[in-house]
Amino acid sequence: MSTFRALLVEKTDDGYRRSIVQRNLDELPDGDVLIEVRYSSLNYKDALSATGNPGVTRNFPHTPGIDAAGVVVESRTDAFKPGDDVVVIGFDLGMNTPGGFGERIRVPAGWVVPLPRGLSLEESMVLGTAGFTAALCVHKLEAAGTTPDSGPVLVTGATGGVGSVAVMLLAKLGYEVAAVTGKESQHDFLRRIGAARILSREEARAGADRPLGKETWGGAVDTVGGEILFNGVKQLRYGCSLAACGLVDSPAIPATVLPFILRNVNLLGVDSVQLPLAQKAEIWQKLAGPWHLPELAALRVDLTLDTVSDAIDRILAGQMVGRGVLVHGA
Repeated sequence: MSTFRALLVEKTDDGYRRSIVQRNLDELPDGDVLIEVRYSSLNYKDALSATGNPGVTRNFPHTPGIDAAGVVVESRTDAFKPGDDVVVIGFDLGMNTPGGFGERIRVPAGWVVPLPRGLSLEESMVLGTAGFTAALCVHKLEAAGTTPDSGPVLVTGATGGVGSVAVMLLAKLGYEVAAVTGKESQHDFLRRIGAARILSREEARAGADRPLGKETWGGAVDTVGGEILFNGVKQLRYGCSLAACGLVDSPAIPATVLPFILRNVNLLGVDSVQLPLAQKAEIWQKLAGPWHLPELAALRVDLTLDTVSDAIDRILAGQMVGRGVLVHGA
């Protein structure tokens, strides 16, 4: 198969246009591994790429999709052979390298992780970068000493991709989860996936003008940034930690040093894009083994190349709940 379908984003005089096109394999960049993409997933970063955000994608026309799971077609390296099931997330995929919103990708071998035993290609993309990032947040919290005995864990942006997987994973591991959302209609959804308590955005912002809040949280996963992030830091119990991985509210935080020097708390940065491959493989092994989430289907919203453009608009408007999974060939 020398041609394949892909979502193509083109820059025009009026902005950015998205369309489904036939592309040739020789239009893909050079790389060690050619992969038939079976599944991808929709992340906020994909929506930014599809609308011309220069912090994500600089060169157009372009195919987004920072996640891909599929089968090796060709390999120049002994590390992979045709027929291998593999996962690619992060690095430059879907940013300035054609991504998983096309039926074929060609990438360096150093971006590719063998699909771990115990995880299906479909499950890997219900997780995708968002679910992987949620797991990485929990991993870093636990490495910093967080346990279920530390106290309730706050999860902001809880109906989004990272937030929903974080709620589900923390609940599986025995944590009491407090979920923050502005979507009143999704309270039942959050309870079904493991939230013990639900806070509104206004409650999560309350006290933003004070230098310290009441010691409440034994840990936190923040996906939004801004006031809500630092409010979470100000309400951590002594010695506890917040893992920060997002900025949909704001990249800026109204911070002082007081929580750090009076309560010995930690603000943990979380990046899944440039994380070394060995560490990526470690997290995938956890998600295939002790952290496997058989209830992932509750988060899944199926998409196709023909419907993903509408879903891009929904995620930018804050109207997506759970994880959009792009099924190629559907």
